[in-house]
Amino acid sequence: MATTRVADVMTKRVVYLPAATPLDEAARAMAEADIGDVVVTDGANLAGMVTDRDIVVRAVAANKKPADLTLGDIATREIVIIEQSSSVREAAELMRKRSVRRLLVADVDRQLVGIVAKSDLADVQEPAISVPRG
Repeated sequence: MATTRVADVMTKRVVYLPAATPLDEAARAMAEADIGDVVVTDGANLAGMVTDRDIVVRAVAANKKPADLTLGDIATREIVIIEQSSSVREAAELMRKRSVRRLLVADVDRQLVGIVAKSDLADVQEPAISVPRG
């Protein structure tokens, strides 16, 4: 049985938004693109990542108005990157080790080519893959 690679299961669409983007605008962009996360930028640099769950937990559930906050206000600053040729087993282990639900995926030149989420790994039918909980 061939090993499933991250490139086989990742979402290839990466949406970048500036850190100054209001959360309500970011949520609309996520809904329109049918995605659950955006990469936050500060000029040409990666500044973090925000998920739909981050907007709910860090803004809405905290009784803060999404229109009053920006992506930069709630972004997760630690970005974890995996190479697209890595196995899904390696991705699951990295998620577990770093306690994250998503990994940015890069090619051999360190250019972003996708995002792999915990849910992407859950669909893979490989023996003994343990998807991190949480």
